[in-house]
Amino acid sequence: MTGLDDIIHQPLRLRIMAALNALPSGAGLEFARLKKLTGATDGNLGAHIETLSKAGYVAVEKAFVGKKPQTTVTATAAGRGAFARHVAMLQEIIAAAGGK
Repeated sequence: MTGLDDIIHQPLRLRIMAALNALPSGAGLEFARLKKLTGATDGNLGAHIETLSKAGYVAVEKAFVGKKPQTTVTATAAGRGAFARHVAMLQEIIAAAGGK
């Protein structure tokens, strides 16, 4: 049994990774959509995306649509693997507590 992933375990980062992992591999979410899904503020979401990006769990693509900046966040293969391991560990904890 491995430990929980400290990067993913923080509640907002867990919500970000859950939202991204619900998408097909290679698909991403635009910052405004991710903000709405997680209920985060701009600054808080940006800081947590930066943490996930530094860990190699998400890729961030910045572009312009017309004159408006657009940031898209996508889970990387490493991020998907880390999320799957984290979820498996949570399931082990629940099962050990008699939650099944």
